[in-house]
Amino acid sequence: MSLQALTYIVVGFTFVLYIGIAIWSRAHNTGDFYIAGKGVSPIANGMATAADWMSAASFISMAGLIAFLGYDGSVYLMGWTGGYVLLALLLAPYLRKFGKFTVPEFIAERYYSRTARIVAVICLIFISFTYVAGQMRGVGIVFSRFLEVDVAVGLVVGMGIVFVYAVLGGMKGITYTQVAQYCVLIFAYTVPAVFIAIQITGNPIPQLAFGSEITGTETALLDKLDDIVTSLGFNQYTSGTKSRIDVFCITMALMVGTAGLPHVIVRFFTVPKVRDARVSAGYALFFIAILYTTAPAVGSMARYNLINTIQPGEIGAIDGNLQYDERPEWFRTWERTGLVAFNDRNRDGRVQYYDDRNPAFADQAAEYGWQGNELTVDRDIMVLANPEIAGLPNWVIALVAAGGIAAALSTAAGLLLVISAAVSHDLIKGIFLPKISEKNELRAGRVAAAFAILVAGYLGFDPPGWVAQVVAFAFGLAAASLFPVILLGIFSKRVNREGAIAGMLTGLLFTYGYIEYFKGLFLKWAGAPWGDNVAEQWLFGISPEGIGVIGMCLNFVVAIVVSSMTRPPPEHIQHMVEHIRVPRHMESLS
Repeated sequence: MSLQALTYIVVGFTFVLYIGIAIWSRAHNTGDFYIAGKGVSPIANGMATAADWMSAASFISMAGLIAFLGYDGSVYLMGWTGGYVLLALLLAPYLRKFGKFTVPEFIAERYYSRTARIVAVICLIFISFTYVAGQMRGVGIVFSRFLEVDVAVGLVVGMGIVFVYAVLGGMKGITYTQVAQYCVLIFAYTVPAVFIAIQITGNPIPQLAFGSEITGTETALLDKLDDIVTSLGFNQYTSGTKSRIDVFCITMALMVGTAGLPHVIVRFFTVPKVRDARVSAGYALFFIAILYTTAPAVGSMARYNLINTIQPGEIGAIDGNLQYDERPEWFRTWERTGLVAFNDRNRDGRVQYYDDRNPAFADQAAEYGWQGNELTVDRDIMVLANPEIAGLPNWVIALVAAGGIAAALSTAAGLLLVISAAVSHDLIKGIFLPKISEKNELRAGRVAAAFAILVAGYLGFDPPGWVAQVVAFAFGLAAASLFPVILLGIFSKRVNREGAIAGMLTGLLFTYGYIEYFKGLFLKWAGAPWGDNVAEQWLFGISPEGIGVIGMCLNFVVAIVVSSMTRPPPEHIQHMVEHIRVPRHMESLS
């Protein structure tokens, strides 16, 4: 059976499963649509949270970033896992005890202000649409490869699938769909990793293969990678190039952003009890760790296989590079998507793949007769292409396709539902039409979700970076806008509505403005005013991925200072803050 036919069968089966679950668990009221009726068990919620969390950035893009960045890619591993500790300890149980549908609803009641609710909705929409742009790009990449169509066509197909089960099922349908999607994506990620680990090192455990010797040699995989990448002018794989302050800020922004992401926080509103919120966070961290401890091995093995395919002979030898006319089938397939491209600069019919931006390597490249790098490989394809490069069976390649789609769609659906709830519950019911019936509110939520899918698809056509990079921007926005006011709302009785509103706006505008200036539409309209030396223009040497930490600090400072200069919250609000923080068994003793 051909790869394409097998892919249709495997992916089609998973779609039938997802849509069947969505129909079975269809939301019949707003409680089901927004928070799954508060009836999800901790272990199921942990799996759903893991699937919601492990988006296209985790499944498709993170190992690709590690493959090309090496040590520098570790910031994504540290930041995205460490954030769950903050979430479990500082936010999840308290927000569950508060017991409302959405994050803006918590902010509205805690800060006794409709304006605060509107500002929170604005922050949420900025975060969610930035995040979902990366997911929709991931959807487009997967479909473009395995349907062998253009990325734009793949994106439209993915939008249609999300529309069916997100709009129909609401949070209840999405939760149980995400349980199934977690099982698919984790199986799809680990099975090829095991195959390739055995192939390269003879060790079936990817986490151990990462530090093992290559089969038939006495050279460790990472040592060999260091040798071959530096011989082609790239930076050493096991050493970093980022400044310490940038590494710290990116890691911190990802950690704090995790604890401030509305589509993750809302998952803890779906469990029956407060204790279940903390337990489900622990389950989620365990389920996430399975993939995250595998990712470094996947990234290193993908880079190793790629270079060995392109550079099968001695580096610098006339016949050392891959003959373009003899390129393997995976190369031809990915060329048709436009995500792999070859430009024969020196007209020798062979593929020269090296870092032509490295001036120290220029003389050596000239001796070889190379006139510039001729191969462009999109970083987001490495996990999907790795099984093909390694020559694994077609059923494994089809399984990876199903896993990539599951990862992208699960998070996209969660984000779209959060946007839907923000519009229908927080704006329409909470602000403009407080007497709207539950039936009409549910209808408005579905209409909002459908509209959000269209906007998300449009953003996915031309996101401002790779999937993981775009997701990092969303985390920075969450860290700078929502996290400080949620944390202060739980642990400070003195912070008031004026401080919260001023803090959210300051953090959001500063962080979004910085990202927009260095990564957004400004560049397309005006061109980069700094030339090629963009890093020299960064504030304190902090990249756009890490600037959310500065926005967060500004938010904290502004919220506290403005609150100290204005009237304290009403007494009943201060009592509410105390109530949220006191465990239930302590309440019964008082």
